[in-house]
Amino acid sequence: MNTAVLILEDGRVFHGSPYGAEGETFGEMVFNTGMTGYQETLTDPSYHRQIVAMTAPHIGNTGVNDDDPESGRVWVAGYVVREPSRVVSSWRATRSLDDYLKEQGVVGIAISGTRALTRHLRERGAMRAGIFSAPDAPVEELVERVRQSPGMEGADLAREVATGETYVVPAFGTRRFTVAAVDLGIKGMTPQRMAERGCEVHVLPADATFEQIMAVKPDGVFFSNGPGDPATADVSALRKVLEARVPFFGICFGNQLFGRALGLPTYKLRYGHRGVNQPVQDVRTGKVEISAHNHGFAVEAPLDGPFETPFGPAEVTHVNLNDRCVEGLRLIDGRAFSVQYHPEAAAGPHDAAYLFDEFCEVMSRAQA
Repeated sequence: MNTAVLILEDGRVFHGSPYGAEGETFGEMVFNTGMTGYQETLTDPSYHRQIVAMTAPHIGNTGVNDDDPESGRVWVAGYVVREPSRVVSSWRATRSLDDYLKEQGVVGIAISGTRALTRHLRERGAMRAGIFSAPDAPVEELVERVRQSPGMEGADLAREVATGETYVVPAFGTRRFTVAAVDLGIKGMTPQRMAERGCEVHVLPADATFEQIMAVKPDGVFFSNGPGDPATADVSALRKVLEARVPFFGICFGNQLFGRALGLPTYKLRYGHRGVNQPVQDVRTGKVEISAHNHGFAVEAPLDGPFETPFGPAEVTHVNLNDRCVEGLRLIDGRAFSVQYHPEAAAGPHDAAYLFDEFCEVMSRAQA
C-alpha cells in the first residue's frame, strides 16, 4: 500500500494513506467540526491555502453531486480524513469524493489520528503543514520545507478567489431591492438567499471602488466571507459606503472589514472556528443561535457597551459562547450591521437565516 505523511511545522508527524490526488501540498492546518457538508466545505473560497482536517470519523458517504458546490472549484489546499467511505450511497451522487479530489488535483491523506491532530491544534494553535504522498526525503527535510511555506498572517487572498468581472443573480419573482455584493470569497448560496427575498444581486470584484459600487444604484451593500488576513484589505470603499449612509450588511471577512472601517483592530485566533455547531448569543436579547463558522481572525471590540466610531456610536451585538470573541457588530442607528458567522448555512443550521430578512428591513426603511 502507498504511504503518505502529514507533517506540522512543529515537527509532529502523522502517517497514513494517500486520499484523492497524490503529490505534495502546503497550507495552514485547521480542523472542521461539521458532521456533514464536506462538499460545501471543500468549495468554500474561505478555505483557500488551508489544509482541512475533518473531525467527523467517516467522510464521503454521500459522494459528490453537481448541485451542492459553493463555487466553481475546490479551494482547500489539502484534505485530511480518518476513514474514507468505501461506498457511495446517495441517489444524488455523480461520483465519489475520492474521484472528485483527484479530478481537482487536491492532495489528501487518510490517518487514524484525526482526534490526536485536533487536540494537538487546540493546544498548539493552527500552524503550517504539508502532506506528502510517498515521501522520498527525510522527515527533517520535509519539516524544514513546511516551515519555509507561507503563513496566513499578512496573507492578502481575497482577490485571488473573487470574481474578475461583475455578474448578476436575478431576484426570484418581483425585484424589491438591488444589492451590490462585494465578492471577497462569496459562497454561491449567499446571493441565492438574497434573491429568494426579492433582491437583484450584483456581485462585484473584491477591489471594487466606491464609485463602482454606487454605479449599481444599490439599495444596500453587502461584503462577503473570504480568506486571508483582514489587516491586509483596503477598507476605503467601505468607509465611503458608511459615510454615504447606504445600508450595509457583512458576514465573516465582511464583518472583520466592517470592524476595521469602524476603527477597530483584528487579530488571529489561536485555532479559529470552523464547523456548523458554534453557539452564538445575541447579547441584546439573550437568544442563542447554533451557527456555521469558517474564520481564523476576529474583531477586537468593547463588550461592555456602546463605543464611538467615525460614523456614530456602535455596539457588539453577538458573542461566541465558547471563547467570548466578537460575533456581530452594528451602528446603533441601525443602518449597518455584520456577523462573523454564515447565515446562508450551506451546510449548517438555519438559525441565522433571519439576518437576510433584517437586511431587507434596513433597505426598506432607507427607501421610505
